[in-house]
Amino acid sequence: MNQWQQTMSKMDGRAVAAPLIIVLLLAMMILPLPAILLDVLFTFNIALSILVLMIGLQTTKPLDFIAFPTVLLMTTMLRLSLNVASTRVVLTEGHTGPAAAGKVIEAFGHFLIGGNYAVGIVVFVILTIINFTVITKGAGRIAEVGARFTLDAMPGKQMAIDADLNAGLIGEDEARSRRKEVGQESEFYGAMDGASKYVRGDAIAGILVIVINIVGGLIVGMMQHGLSFDDAVKNYTLLAIGDGLVAQIPSLIISTAAGVVVSRVANHEDIGGQLISQLFENPKVMNFTAAIVGGIGLIPGMPHLAFIALGGLLAALAYSVQQKQDKAKQQAATAPAPDDTLAPAVEAEEATWDDVLPVDTIGLEVGYRLIPLVDKAQGGELLKRIKGIRKKFAQEIGFLAPTVHIRDNLTLKPNAYRITMKGVEMAMGESNFSQMLAIDPGAVSGELEGAKTTDPAFGLPAVWIDAERKEYAQSLGYTVVDAGTVIATHLNHIISLNAGELLGRQDVQQLLDHLGKDVSKLIEEVVPKMFSLSTLQKVLQNLLNEGVHIRDMRSILETLADHAQYTQDANDLTSVVRVKLGRAIVQDLFPEGNEITAMTLDGQLERLLLQAMQNGQQAGSVIEPSIAEKLSQQTEYAAKQQEQMGLTPVLLVAAPLRNALSKFLRRSVPHLRVLSHDEVPDNKSIRVTNLIGAQS
Repeated sequence: MNQWQQTMSKMDGRAVAAPLIIVLLLAMMILPLPAILLDVLFTFNIALSILVLMIGLQTTKPLDFIAFPTVLLMTTMLRLSLNVASTRVVLTEGHTGPAAAGKVIEAFGHFLIGGNYAVGIVVFVILTIINFTVITKGAGRIAEVGARFTLDAMPGKQMAIDADLNAGLIGEDEARSRRKEVGQESEFYGAMDGASKYVRGDAIAGILVIVINIVGGLIVGMMQHGLSFDDAVKNYTLLAIGDGLVAQIPSLIISTAAGVVVSRVANHEDIGGQLISQLFENPKVMNFTAAIVGGIGLIPGMPHLAFIALGGLLAALAYSVQQKQDKAKQQAATAPAPDDTLAPAVEAEEATWDDVLPVDTIGLEVGYRLIPLVDKAQGGELLKRIKGIRKKFAQEIGFLAPTVHIRDNLTLKPNAYRITMKGVEMAMGESNFSQMLAIDPGAVSGELEGAKTTDPAFGLPAVWIDAERKEYAQSLGYTVVDAGTVIATHLNHIISLNAGELLGRQDVQQLLDHLGKDVSKLIEEVVPKMFSLSTLQKVLQNLLNEGVHIRDMRSILETLADHAQYTQDANDLTSVVRVKLGRAIVQDLFPEGNEITAMTLDGQLERLLLQAMQNGQQAGSVIEPSIAEKLSQQTEYAAKQQEQMGLTPVLLVAAPLRNALSKFLRRSVPHLRVLSHDEVPDNKSIRVTNLIGAQS
């Protein structure tokens, strides 16, 4: 009993709200309601519709009002329930007079339509037609198209999220939150598409209900209560029209709210802010409009006062906006600029060792238009992303990358940037600060207008577009990223490709010091007793150069300790370490399933290369130039086929050939991963996709 009470006490009252509302709506259809309660419910219905409209106007994006489809359904059911309840009262008590169904229906019947049922019928029909054929139909169509485009854009948005996650720009939690938002957006438009059908059905039901009320009222009033035709028409028609209007006006408001929510384009402003900023902030347009409106007022026979007064108001408003813009420009022009004046000449000082500056391990130079991306005072979004890149690199690769030193370079183009490593330029690119890059992943459904380019990191075709076209580009399947993400992704790619070069001896020592907190005895046994620090560094660099992480340092050190008595050669030690890490290597390349899709060498070619290796020669130097070129070209072609199929390009060879072929093919196929049969775990099956060197 106590447990039941505790459970009930923890239940939120909102959890039972929805079932309670449904029960009340059904009860309204079945049980008779007094006129005073109908007044309260009709008033609540009008207030609720206004509240929904106000919330819709204040949203900045559709998902801000994610409960709107359910609200749409509930308000429709409320109106239908009130129609049923009021119909019962109208038909049973309508012979007593226009106040039989409550003061609200009487007010709409008398004051809003002037007590004239002919006028009431016309007004009601007009409102219903507007609601049904214009507002509701338009909102439903927008929701339908929005649902289709949102579903089409989902793959592109998911790829953009994955790209940001892989580049270290966002964490797992934020990526999960973004994926959830993408799913909610598609569900929202789909639900709105379905919910809008309820509103259209409500409009049709409103017409049928008023016809049934009028005909039924005439029959009941004349045959059961003995009213004359004129009295029956006066009572029941006004009651039916008042009932229809009091339900149709909230329906019109709710339909307007639906159109507002689904038709807006998301940005940081609400509807009011968008309208004011985009309609009344261009003085040139307002002056043209004022001139045209004023000119119409000068035409003989036109209402001169109305047109000329409105034209003058628009001209005054344009003048006011122009003054504000001019004042803002003057303030920007007179703002204190950096002091570029030359200081008085001073006597040159003698050179010292302080003038010898160390070379930055990783450097990023940007043109002057990209300075806001790296300036803390202006937000410096790229600085945060670079921190995320270094953190993700440390978590995935296994050591801490050096700090990225950033500086501006006025010799570069305004939108250009340059990535350096130990003072040597590794890559260059351009990133338009005010635009976004739409990258074609290979499966887009249309073309975009804009400056054609290529993704600087991976060489994919891309287009620079304005930020306003982001949603449209994503709907076509493009991956859309901002200027900061372009640079961050390129930097992350360069750092990952050159991880081995970034690992210095000091980094290895720091890695050992960090690992020594857990396995100090193992480190003391291996370094420097069995191997020097430089040998360990070469082994780790060999692993990193071939895309193998070094997070499992314990296994690496244990393997080195086991083979110390056999060899001190870094390449041989790398091979035995790779076999030990084989399971992790294959897991990184093929994270799902137990099948490895790989290319392999033709048997005759493999025997030729093995024979050359047994003679103590390098695989790449003993092959005839024509055969070597053919091997390189076929491997490059096969690797591209693998990538087009969404597979990782992997070449599986005999163990003695792995190291030599990896070095030989690295220049022509940098993304190729060369594995030996010894590195493949026993529980993995192999599916050969291409045979390199086979005679065609």
